[in-house]
Amino acid sequence: MNTINQRPVVGMAAKIGAILFALWGILHLWVGLEGVHQYFTAGAHGLWNLLIGGINAPRETFQHSTDVVTTHAQAQLILNFCIDVGGYGVLGLVVAWEIWRKGSWLAYLIGLLVIGIADLAFLFAMVTPGIIELNFGTISGPAIWFLAIAITPFGMPRLANRNV
Repeated sequence: MNTINQRPVVGMAAKIGAILFALWGILHLWVGLEGVHQYFTAGAHGLWNLLIGGINAPRETFQHSTDVVTTHAQAQLILNFCIDVGGYGVLGLVVAWEIWRKGSWLAYLIGLLVIGIADLAFLFAMVTPGIIELNFGTISGPAIWFLAIAITPFGMPRLANRNV
């Protein structure tokens, strides 16, 4: 612990992990913003195109709803999903900040568990079954999260030195 300002020393590995959490957060903020953009510019069709395109849900054979009520409900559900993803992005930025500044183990655990639930659900519900298009963007989130949780602990302050 640094005796001048009583902040724990945050090692390089934790700072790299914080950068990865921040990158993860920015990627997910983009999903939220793009969802809002698609909602206002292309409606349900544009929103669906964000979430399909995989081998088992190709865009060219996907049948969009033509019923106004169903289409509206789908647009609202997908918009909600995209905004929730953006909210996870904000959480990723908070986790990154708390790790970078304080070496917070609580922030790390939130990143591990809460962000992990979100990313693993996406991976196993959308990517692996071939619903969403498999590309750099769809695989990078889970990959960045995994690297962040694997690297960060090696630069975190020892729990024995903390008043937890």
